[in-house]
Amino acid sequence: MKRSLFASTAALAVFTAFAAQAQSGAQSSDPTEVEDVVVTAARLPAVVSETPGARVIDGATIEQRGAVFAADILADVPGLSVVRTGAFGGVAQVRMRGATPGKTLVLVDGVPVNDPAEINGAYDFSGFELGDVDRIEVLSGPQSSLWGSDAIGGVIAFTTREVDGIRAEGEAGSFSTLRGRVAVGTANETSAFGVWASRFHTDGISAADEADGNDEADGFDNTTLGAKGRYGFSGGLTLDGSLRWSESRADIDGFPAPTYALADTLDTTESEQWSGQVRARLNLLGLDHQFSFAASDIVRDTVSSFPSHFEADRQVWRWQADGAALSDSLRYAFGAEREDTSGSLSSGLAEELGATSVFAVANWDATERLNLTGALRWDDTDDFGSETTGRLSAAFEPGGGFILSGAWGTGFKAPSISQAVCDFCYSSAPFPVLRPETADSVEAAIGWASADGRIEGRATVYRLNVEDQITYVSDPVTWDSYYVNIAETRTDGVELEGRARLGGGFDLSLAYAWTDARDQSNDRPLARVAEHSGSATLGWTGRRLSGALTIRAEGDEPDNNTATAPTREGFVTANLNAAWRLSDQVAATLRVENLADEHYQQVLGYGEPGRSAYVGVRLRY
Repeated sequence: MKRSLFASTAALAVFTAFAAQAQSGAQSSDPTEVEDVVVTAARLPAVVSETPGARVIDGATIEQRGAVFAADILADVPGLSVVRTGAFGGVAQVRMRGATPGKTLVLVDGVPVNDPAEINGAYDFSGFELGDVDRIEVLSGPQSSLWGSDAIGGVIAFTTREVDGIRAEGEAGSFSTLRGRVAVGTANETSAFGVWASRFHTDGISAADEADGNDEADGFDNTTLGAKGRYGFSGGLTLDGSLRWSESRADIDGFPAPTYALADTLDTTESEQWSGQVRARLNLLGLDHQFSFAASDIVRDTVSSFPSHFEADRQVWRWQADGAALSDSLRYAFGAEREDTSGSLSSGLAEELGATSVFAVANWDATERLNLTGALRWDDTDDFGSETTGRLSAAFEPGGGFILSGAWGTGFKAPSISQAVCDFCYSSAPFPVLRPETADSVEAAIGWASADGRIEGRATVYRLNVEDQITYVSDPVTWDSYYVNIAETRTDGVELEGRARLGGGFDLSLAYAWTDARDQSNDRPLARVAEHSGSATLGWTGRRLSGALTIRAEGDEPDNNTATAPTREGFVTANLNAAWRLSDQVAATLRVENLADEHYQQVLGYGEPGRSAYVGVRLRY
């Protein structure tokens, strides 16, 4: 039934879109100038269509889809799996190409914000509100040659916007949900300064699935504040900086005695996080230099039968120099970094880790049709030795709108603070000395775009190998428990994506991923990675009415890595977002989530909302 719902709804969307194209007649046949989309998280500006594994979600797309939190839109990127334990405020982490969540590096305005005190060093997206975000860049595949540790699966980079004027919106709806955003700023070529604030409250639903007899509503509150500024001095010196602070409180469910099964409890979790950076840019000796300092800090508290308190912080000093040669056909960058992290865990253990790094990357237009990119990085960790990683990629345009591209790269991930101090470990013998996890990956892609830019698509195949994966093991005889380098995993995958401007104001975006992620020691599929997933979005933009219908589907997936792992069933959901422009400055908004009122779970045992609706108003001045 779910598959037929997905197929019929998608077919209806396609039929409607093509009908609109037919009605638009001559409008849709006019040639359109196509602008290259550039990804900047690759250290050097690079064209997305020439960069394997690169995607960009711009502010217009975020607004069109009505995404409130990052997890609402990241699941539509092929190859990304969002793992969320509860609809509102439950821990939300991302797996890229089957890699565990700690192998995805998250950047906000260039600042690494992964949680050093989390078991794997993963980032929790549950409270990441998108009101201040201008674009999201996703780089799939090992990116350690660019960003060091934590980037085996890839990188997700958020860039906040410069505000020029006043932006505000408010919304209310199901589950007593209230949401508000306001931003004020000014921006010109010389300087910019803006501040913003957002607030989200909901009474929520039960985090433990209501179908299992749980009916206690679990609420969620989130507040985000931020500021961003830039000033250009005479002589070519530019200073810029940003600061972002977020606080969240969520009611969660636990595993109470005597059954220790997920059920309603009065547990709560609170987190406070801030991140920021300051940067100076200066042209010196023919090179564009960037000197920056970035920092992030997080505090997490859980009130339950097993209370916990975690604190962690990170500082990164970075210098990068950019240049060009061979009539600007060769662009290059090189630099050095120093990163220090520290964390204290609920067990009372604490640790400080650090690494000193040097890197270089170059992009060369070898011919008008061939582009080559190479990157090399050396990381010297304070506690786990040194690692050298590299990446090579190429893009070739044979003509006819086609682009052939491919990449090979390596990555590594140093043990997290929790793993380094062996938190929750028990053994009469010395704990094993851990090694960094390492990875290698190869991918190839074929892309095509029509001459007028109205239709474009890309198909990617890849293989990702991870060796020496750190795993927590328990001996059933001695009851010893500790971390060891034992697992080897492999992910084979296919990612398909396309977009068409259909005329009449309609556009259609499609994405599909086949992800075969397995433990090489026993050939079992990895936990919480759906083999099949995809999405279809039909958007429209008219004189007054605009919006999008998004359908997303995931197949079955195992909930753990054991031979008898229970299965979380696949699902299909549909969301609708629309805006009616009342004037040049004011628009009324409507969001309807889970249109078909499907009962489904993203993680086994945790509930998701049924059909829900939200109405609001948006101001741009």
